[in-house]
Amino acid sequence: MSRTFPRTALVAISALLFACASSFAQTAKETKPVTSQVPAQEKAASQAAENIAHPLTAADLEPFLDGLLPAQIEREDIAGAVVAVVKDGNVLFAKGYGYSDLKQRKPVSPGDTLFRPGSISKLFTWTSVMQLVEQGKLDLDLDVNDYLDFKIPPAFGKPITLRNIMTHTPGFEESGKELFVADASRMRPLSEYLKEHVPARIFPPGTTPAYSNYATALAGYIVERVSGKPFMQYVADNILTPLGMKHTTFVQPLPPDLEPLMSKGYVLASEGAKPYEFVQAFPAGSVATSALDMCNFMIAHLQDGKFGQVQILRPETAREMHSRQFAADSRLNGMALGFYEESRNGHRIIGHGGDTVYFHSDLHLLLDANIGFFISYNSRGKGEISPRTVIFEKFLDRYFPYTPPAPEKVENPKKDVAEVAGVYMTSRRPESNFLRMLTLFEETKVFPNPDGTISVDFAKDPSGALKHFEEIRPMLFREVHGQDHVAFHRDAAGNLEFSVDWPIFVFQRASLGVNKNFNYAILIPSVILIVFAVLLWPIAACTRWHYGRRLELSQPQKRMRLAVRLICLLNLAVLIAWVVFISMADNPAAFSRSLDPLLYLIQIAGVLCVAGALLVLLNAVQGWSAAGKWIWAKIFDTALAFGCLGLAWFLWHWNLINFNLKY
Repeated sequence: MSRTFPRTALVAISALLFACASSFAQTAKETKPVTSQVPAQEKAASQAAENIAHPLTAADLEPFLDGLLPAQIEREDIAGAVVAVVKDGNVLFAKGYGYSDLKQRKPVSPGDTLFRPGSISKLFTWTSVMQLVEQGKLDLDLDVNDYLDFKIPPAFGKPITLRNIMTHTPGFEESGKELFVADASRMRPLSEYLKEHVPARIFPPGTTPAYSNYATALAGYIVERVSGKPFMQYVADNILTPLGMKHTTFVQPLPPDLEPLMSKGYVLASEGAKPYEFVQAFPAGSVATSALDMCNFMIAHLQDGKFGQVQILRPETAREMHSRQFAADSRLNGMALGFYEESRNGHRIIGHGGDTVYFHSDLHLLLDANIGFFISYNSRGKGEISPRTVIFEKFLDRYFPYTPPAPEKVENPKKDVAEVAGVYMTSRRPESNFLRMLTLFEETKVFPNPDGTISVDFAKDPSGALKHFEEIRPMLFREVHGQDHVAFHRDAAGNLEFSVDWPIFVFQRASLGVNKNFNYAILIPSVILIVFAVLLWPIAACTRWHYGRRLELSQPQKRMRLAVRLICLLNLAVLIAWVVFISMADNPAAFSRSLDPLLYLIQIAGVLCVAGALLVLLNAVQGWSAAGKWIWAKIFDTALAFGCLGLAWFLWHWNLINFNLKY
């Protein structure tokens, strides 16, 4: 999943208190978390902003949100949403907006309507892991293979640990096959899914953040094996029941008592409801829950594992879970254990976002203010900018106003701007299979502006205009009149990369071979030449017929001419097939084993295209020695050969003919 693929969670319990405490203390001593690096300037600005303009009360919050949400869901073509805020251990506000079922005109209820918060499910999985850590049953720094009944293949000379997984640094490539399935009948045991879909490892563990649903599902399976309970049962027994979360479940399809409460899911409200989504990697994203249930979960984490008289985590365990563990750039937000930092407006914030195809949610915990914020939409909506981000930032600006500190004077900003400009690709990407081609279309561009700032092509404000970032410290850029950051640094090999305020991935400078500009310079002319050839042949035939002219060709020349035509048609057919196949990424449930024969067929056709390119090249070479052949025909045959060779290189380079069914 991108931010569109879901993520999940589970739990476990028991053991000797003294042994647990000593084991956990030893683990904490051996692996000290990285502490947050908050500059003194920003601390001072934070303290200066403590005079809150508006009191955070239900009486103020309700009209504030009522003035935002209804207009937003109408403008963005969203069916419904729910918002809940907790403060100091109590529910301050919870309200539904719009409809959970448009056709039935059923309103959203914060207590009785279930939403799918996608990857927020992962927080339950991480909480489960930490319960087992404090019981001494799991060690965050052991090889995960010690807990599995199959092996993650070795790579880079280092094992993957649970700490790597919980900080999204196991080094796995992105994978999508059977992450979702079309219906309940296609759901399989978690163990089968994990054993069949082990992703390739593309980074050394503990070095490069690259968000991974597979890794989270793996952690859920470890919970299952170590606790001796099915993952869903463990979470229910050790988190949901103790927290009184009666309207929350990982079970798919939904239990009969909860099914009537489930909100419908939509792409756009105007397009009608879509089928229920089934998440095969369920510890990474299958939870269905109500907003009031999520309030209980937020309160427990804000109170160091305590909810009422129940303690689901020891205080020291909860604090360890919430502390910074890894950051690609220490100047920006980093990863805690499962939670990621979202600090803003002078406050340290941790949380998690979650997306299925239809549901889009965020959970934020302002640890220093003892406040939790949960929001979920049952529709994707039509806007390019995330509606939930807009609402939360407005919430922060109203109740925690903040003025960023003045930028430092940078010695040579023009040099830095010139150095960072270029094309970058995300670390969360597929590498070993045909989905690698998606990386090409998702590359991002950093470019200079006339005013000395930079822009990043995906960073836009709510109006859709590109944000401008000014350099405030060496190689650290901040949004002009805003708080978003872009921080450039070099990896262990000296290659330039940048981080943004989401610490779950980085953007790495694209080398020439994967740079989209270079690839488009090969692909587009190649396709144009092949299309032109296919269109030109019937036109030329009609022209010769009109003037009563015939081609004087020998039998071998006729056969070669026919072969070149068929190769060009095959090239176009393969291109169209790949466009159609890869466009299915919008519906991840479409990527299943049932498509394997079609995938093989397309790749076999691709191999024929590569072999055919050599034949087209041979035709061009022979053409130059052919007596009486028009010079422009020779030039065209040569250009066509380069076009076919260019497309052949593209098919090979982007793994479109490597027959790897693990994607």
